[in-house]
Amino acid sequence: MAEWEFTRGAPPLRPPIVFDQQWRNVSFLHWPVEPSTITHLFPPGCRPDVVEGRSYVGLVPFHLRHAGLGRAGRIPYFGSFAETNIRLYSVDDAGRHGVVFCSLDTERLAIVPLARLLFGVPYTWSRMRVHEQAGGIWRYEARRRWPRRGLASTVSIRVTGPVEPTPLEQWLTARWGLHAVIRGRTRWVPNAHDPWPLHQAEVLELRDDLLAASGVAPTGDQLRALWSPGVRARFGRPVALD
Repeated sequence: MAEWEFTRGAPPLRPPIVFDQQWRNVSFLHWPVEPSTITHLFPPGCRPDVVEGRSYVGLVPFHLRHAGLGRAGRIPYFGSFAETNIRLYSVDDAGRHGVVFCSLDTERLAIVPLARLLFGVPYTWSRMRVHEQAGGIWRYEARRRWPRRGLASTVSIRVTGPVEPTPLEQWLTARWGLHAVIRGRTRWVPNAHDPWPLHQAEVLELRDDLLAASGVAPTGDQLRALWSPGVRARFGRPVALD
C-alpha cells in the first residue's frame, strides 16, 4: 500500500496563496495509456506517473467558481466559468505527484492569456455549457473557438450514489500540484484541497474530439466514471525544479 499513501491528504501549502478557486460539478473519465507513448508530452524534469505498469489520461469537465488572485479576493464574472481538461499524471525526481495538462478549454477568452502566463498551462477558448437535468443527469458541452477551431466535446452522465474511491481512483483524483513550463523553466505549482466527495456515474453520452487531438491514445477500456459536487482549492507559489 505504500505507493498509494501520498494521496491520503494534501501536504501543507506554504504561503503565500497565489490563487483560490472552487471546482464544482466535476466529472472524471479515465483511460489507461502506455507510458512510453506519452513521455514526449511532459516538461523536462518530470515523467509519466505509473502504477502497476500503466499511466492514465483523464477527461475532466466541470464548473470553476469564485476564482481569486492572492489577497485580492474573487474576480467578478471572469472568475467563474465552465472548463474541460485533458490531463496526464506526472511525477518528478523529488517524488511530487501531479498533473500535466494537454489542454484546458474555457469559455472566458480573457482567462486564456492570463493562465498561460501565470501557470504555463495550455488554455484554449471554447463555447461551453454545463447544465443539470432531471434525474441526476449532468451534461457538458464544448466547441473550440481558438486554436484548432471546431473541436468538440459532449459528455452526459447520470449521477448515482456516493462511493468510496478505490486506491487507483484516489491516485487519479488526489493530486497536489501540476508540472508546467513557466518562463522557460519547468516548475511545480502546489495546490491543496479537502478529499473529493465522490459519486459513481453512468456515462449516457460521450462524443469527444479533445482526447484524440491531444495525441494520447488509450490502450484499454474506460474506468468507471466518477462525479463530485466539488471542493475548494488553493494554489501556492510555483517552484522551479532543480
